[in-house]
Amino acid sequence: MAAIDYRYARTQLRLADVLELIGYQPCWRQGEQWRGPCPLHGSRSATSRSFAAHLGKNLFHCFGCGAGGNALDLWAAVSRQPVHAAVIDLCNRLGREVPWLPAPSPTARRAKERTMPEP
Repeated sequence: MAAIDYRYARTQLRLADVLELIGYQPCWRQGEQWRGPCPLHGSRSATSRSFAAHLGKNLFHCFGCGAGGNALDLWAAVSRQPVHAAVIDLCNRLGREVPWLPAPSPTARRAKERTMPEP
């Protein structure tokens, strides 16, 4: 399985894009802070404020179910995929390149194998 540069993906994939993709409608907005029903545990009230998203920090938290994290975590939870598959899926849906890490050269791989301790 090819490796993804998650650090780069977190900086490029925005929480606002994920919320738009899932059709999220907050019931309260103040600047970059949104509050509303949780898209993960299915808040029953449309005026619920259990879900908090800070678009500038690219973070979310639900005070009802305890879920929290960044845009990748939200998409993984909503789409019910592991984070690796969720990053690929989200990049494809948003028309972005998947941030693959370059494969190590054979020389670097051999050097790493030499430094690994014996079992």
